[in-house]
Amino acid sequence: MLWPGTLIGAGAGFAIASIPGAMLGALLGQALDRRLRLQTWGHLREALGGRAVLRNDELLFVLLGRLAKSNGRVADGHINQARQEMQALGMDEPARLRAIAAFNRGKEGRDQLQGYLRRLSVQPHAAEGVLRACWRMIWADGRASKAERTLIAQWGRWLGWTSYQVQALAADYEPPKRSMVSAAVHYQEALMLLGVTATTEPAQIKRAYRRLLSRHHPDKIAGSGATALQVREATDKTRELQSAYTLIRQRRDFR
Repeated sequence: MLWPGTLIGAGAGFAIASIPGAMLGALLGQALDRRLRLQTWGHLREALGGRAVLRNDELLFVLLGRLAKSNGRVADGHINQARQEMQALGMDEPARLRAIAAFNRGKEGRDQLQGYLRRLSVQPHAAEGVLRACWRMIWADGRASKAERTLIAQWGRWLGWTSYQVQALAADYEPPKRSMVSAAVHYQEALMLLGVTATTEPAQIKRAYRRLLSRHHPDKIAGSGATALQVREATDKTRELQSAYTLIRQRRDFR
């Protein structure tokens, strides 16, 4: 393992006072490594850039934050899943606050994670626990995007796992699938409800959805002197439109 402060201290000490200087410089550098938890050159770069070196419990939540933000927007499901992970780990208040800060740090996507994960690879149970938590976060919004799959595959390689091994864990957390026939029928019904086709551009689908939503919104119906029954029917129609649009958006992978 490289201890950057120790190596730099020894080198500088040797340049100044030969072997005695190298020994003193190494001792001072080692003290710096321990104080700042510097174990790699990446850690040193982070420290010089004003970013604290991650603890093991913080690393997990940095990974989860990176996944949650990988598609551009953190969903409520991602936040709830992060809370569940904290609860499962039995975190006290200080640890929970560190985890929240680490999750937000992960959303920034600025940390170099390869060194951290390569060190974790020597702890098989910890590595598997991290990958399982990552899959739980990925499926928290009901789907696994290409960006999320790319990240977890890369992290798995750094942890010493094959792509097949990483993917095999996904099945433990993937939401139950409907039969292909019923899913296809439901999708076609959603397209018909919005008056679009499977090849309609996303922008046109959004316009069609908003137009229908405006036409059937219960607030608009109620404002026109409609009966209570008509308002309830409009509310049901609005829910159908929202469900149809959500299904189409997930199937076509646009926001």
